[in-house]
Amino acid sequence: MVAFDVPEVDFTRYTNRQLAAVPLTVLALALLVIAVTFATTGTPVALGTEFSGGTEVRLAVDAPDGQAEQVIRQAFDADIESIQSVPSDGTYVVTFGPDTDPAQLEQTVENPPNDAAERLEIQSLSTVSASFGGDTQLLALGGVVVAFLGMSIVVFVLFRTFVPSIAVVISAFSDVVIPVALMNLFGIELSLGTVAALLMLIGYSVDSDILLNSHVLRRSGDFYESTYRAMQTGVTMTLTSIAAMIVMAVTATLFGIQLLAAIGLILVFGLAADLMNTYMLNVTLLRWYKYEGVKR
Repeated sequence: MVAFDVPEVDFTRYTNRQLAAVPLTVLALALLVIAVTFATTGTPVALGTEFSGGTEVRLAVDAPDGQAEQVIRQAFDADIESIQSVPSDGTYVVTFGPDTDPAQLEQTVENPPNDAAERLEIQSLSTVSASFGGDTQLLALGGVVVAFLGMSIVVFVLFRTFVPSIAVVISAFSDVVIPVALMNLFGIELSLGTVAALLMLIGYSVDSDILLNSHVLRRSGDFYESTYRAMQTGVTMTLTSIAAMIVMAVTATLFGIQLLAAIGLILVFGLAADLMNTYMLNVTLLRWYKYEGVKR
């Protein structure tokens, strides 16, 4: 197993306000990005075909790589939302909006109306109606909400004190919000796969936060000694996961597997945010609770 030399941080050098300022500022900026996206597009994050509806066509294109996208755009009259290259097999995944008729797309390739369409061959075609996409969207959102509420209830039952429990909940909330904001900045769409990545982040976040809280509240040793013990395990675990997700994202990108690349990036974003939230924000709330709040 890979081992990291986790440095012992001198938390006494920083006040609670100084430690909490960075994660809270990042969280505020993430919420601002999501709010601006919602105000401009009507959704907090760009929706993939599975949620918004539309048609996805995988095409083989008889054209040099540099000209393939131009050929595809010239072939179809319908509005194209995105074109993604799949280097592993030399094909292209073309996404059309929900108003596009799939039969018309097939007709364009089977009976080419222009020279560009003659150079295309359909490998596969899938369609999601707008109504079905809306139902899937509500189902996925409901799953995230239920998972978050269930996690919150379990945490409050486990610790039975407000401050340590709310510290875990706030950290988990931030660990999900920050990657969602970065999805907007990096152009990653929300799909069933990326929703699964966000659900995984809730689990990762709770794992590291409960580890920290358990060491501080339930094991022997002073606050800073317990925090360092938790960091030795938690930081090693998180950095190992980040390294694995980076490898997955890079490999998936090279092979043109866009979904796995997106999942890997989201997990990297979330795990990096988890390091910040756990060992800055959560530590701040626990320190306040141990030295000030518990006396009241």
